[in-house]
Amino acid sequence: MTRRGWALFLALSVIWGVPYFMIRIAVRQLDPATLVFSRTVPAALILIPVAIHRRVLPSLRPVWRWVALYTVVEFGIPWLLMGSAERHLSSSLTGLIVASVPLVSVAIAKFLHPNVVIGTRRLLGLAIGTLGVATLVGLDISGGSWMWVAAMLVVVAGYASGPMILSLKLNDVSGLAVVSASIAAVALVYLPWGATHWPTHLRPETWGSIGVLAFVCTAGGFLFLFASVKENGPSRTVVVTYFNTAIAVALGTAGLHEPLTAGLIIGFPMIVVGSIFATSRAPD
Repeated sequence: MTRRGWALFLALSVIWGVPYFMIRIAVRQLDPATLVFSRTVPAALILIPVAIHRRVLPSLRPVWRWVALYTVVEFGIPWLLMGSAERHLSSSLTGLIVASVPLVSVAIAKFLHPNVVIGTRRLLGLAIGTLGVATLVGLDISGGSWMWVAAMLVVVAGYASGPMILSLKLNDVSGLAVVSASIAAVALVYLPWGATHWPTHLRPETWGSIGVLAFVCTAGGFLFLFASVKENGPSRTVVVTYFNTAIAVALGTAGLHEPLTAGLIIGFPMIVVGSIFATSRAPD
């Protein structure tokens, strides 16, 4: 990747490594649908006025159907399912499932473009990265259920499909327009539920989690995603999920005083190597 591509990739890795930690805190007081509402409304209130000022929203008219589809598969449904699943599945299993997004993305790309050869170097990187995540977090299904594993697989499919839609159908459209319109649409859909199920009292840490999720992970994260897809392509961009998992575990170690395990020490370097290989432009 280019230097700009790597900068976008690393920034997105950090920004989207945070939500696991923040969602874990927020769902202690908020139900998943209310959490989706609370993180999208503030982001929409910031982005929509900027999009209107820059007059980019009219550019969505010819592609509004693709914007709607992107909105549904990228966060309209996945955020609800992930918030729900994190109440039932261990963080290890959740992280491991989400880390399979690059593999699903490669499979989708191969299905859409059967004549395109995926180089052995990139396939090797995907394999190393997946093994690194497995080493890092382990496979922990205690306290979980297959229904929520299936829900997380829907999340994976959505996260893999979203960047594909951006790359194939929305690549020439303003990223600000797509992100602001999508977030605003999700906020409106979840408004009735969020407004009627808001708790009477929220702890400071819950407010802090909502703020980070809304302004950093939602408003900022999806603008970085759009820029990264344009610069690096969808298949390489979703490799960010490997770093996301590593950062999420690091936050758990520092913020929740979880032990620094051998899996973290051994798995993280494997994730780095796998990401470098999987994002290579080399055909082999």
